[in-house]
Amino acid sequence: MEKVPGLSEDLKEKVLGEIRKVVIGREREATLLLICLFAKGHVLLEGVPGTSKTLLANAFSKCLGLQFKRVQFTPDMLPLDIVGGFIFNMKEREFEFKRGPTFTNILLADEINRTSPKVQSALLESMQELQVTVEGHTEKLPSPFMVIATQNPLEFEGVYPLPEGQLDRFMVRIQFDYPDVEVESKILKRNLTEIDLGGVREVMTPEELGEVYKEVASVKVSDEILDYLAKIAQETRTDGGISLGASPRAMVQLVHCARAHAVLVGRNFVTPDDIKHLAQSVLTHRLRVERSALLKGGSPNPQAILTSILDRVKPPR
Repeated sequence: MEKVPGLSEDLKEKVLGEIRKVVIGREREATLLLICLFAKGHVLLEGVPGTSKTLLANAFSKCLGLQFKRVQFTPDMLPLDIVGGFIFNMKEREFEFKRGPTFTNILLADEINRTSPKVQSALLESMQELQVTVEGHTEKLPSPFMVIATQNPLEFEGVYPLPEGQLDRFMVRIQFDYPDVEVESKILKRNLTEIDLGGVREVMTPEELGEVYKEVASVKVSDEILDYLAKIAQETRTDGGISLGASPRAMVQLVHCARAHAVLVGRNFVTPDDIKHLAQSVLTHRLRVERSALLKGGSPNPQAILTSILDRVKPPR
């Protein structure tokens, strides 16, 4: 098997090692965050309060040699609180653009679904075009730019569902379940003393990240893999249990994630296993279950439907 340079594998172990200092039992979630960073995407962390979403995002950000800002989303926020806006400079007697917290490398949008859809949509241009436009004035965002958003399940009070257009901008959704008994026991023991994020070291430089980007861009994707992806996309759009299938953007982001995953495991080519490993995290938050199919006994679970699709679409040999 042809191997790629081991920089990304080394960085993965360093990042996971630092995260373990403060977060226990979230290696899978941390690895998905790393894959998303290497694939130049945005990530949505979803789970009930108290499952270490924000702690993981903070620890992950401290490992990177990048500028980091956190915004706590609330119901009374305005779009200018996120992207910035024009203010009057009394000294110069003119309006000047004041940059919002969006102008950073890593933006932690904490509890993004506790603010109004108007504020949520303020991030759309930033996430897709990597720029901000206010009153005809456009400014480019720093590169790289990654949004790590957390949200509570829709069953909770005081939350607004993210619109489909916003969800489609997130490359990956990571669901945080409750830990098992063994892991929770370790968490309780770890929290007998105060958790200090100051102990998390910076282990990745912007230069190293740039080298990983080059590694990911060099990963080969065969025509057979591309046909396989297209067939999966078509199945999500024709399956009777789904009313909204995967968009072309979703499939593009899946192949980018697959390339990043290949680099992390030391390959310079994508395999069907890379696709299957990441499909649930990349696609399910974009799928909508057909309500009429539910009345006929169909599955209400998009994860189960996607698993069925992956089982029946034959991968290339």
